[in-house]
Amino acid sequence: MNKGELVDQVADKAAVTKKVADTVLSAALEVVMEAVSTGDKVTLVGFGSFEPRQRQQREGRNPRTGEKMDIPATKVPAFSAGKLFKDKVSASEPEKPAAKAAAKKK
Repeated sequence: MNKGELVDQVADKAAVTKKVADTVLSAALEVVMEAVSTGDKVTLVGFGSFEPRQRQQREGRNPRTGEKMDIPATKVPAFSAGKLFKDKVSASEPEKPAAKAAAKKK
């Protein structure tokens, strides 16, 4: 799903115009990005939390030359899914073909 499709779905669920849904969604995402970029953690109960995480300096290799290089420490955004989100995703997992075949044999 891309942003346009998300805006369409939000507009339908909230019974608002697509323009209003786009404005609200864009503003919400901007607020989350600004908060995380300043070091704050944004928690949406049931959905998850966004936070900045510090990545340590490490050694890597240039893929073309194989030469060792230092990758500097950096701050990156991170998302942790909430329990309700995790439960919803795991409940909607389709059965794997091997699991279906094993269930039929019993």
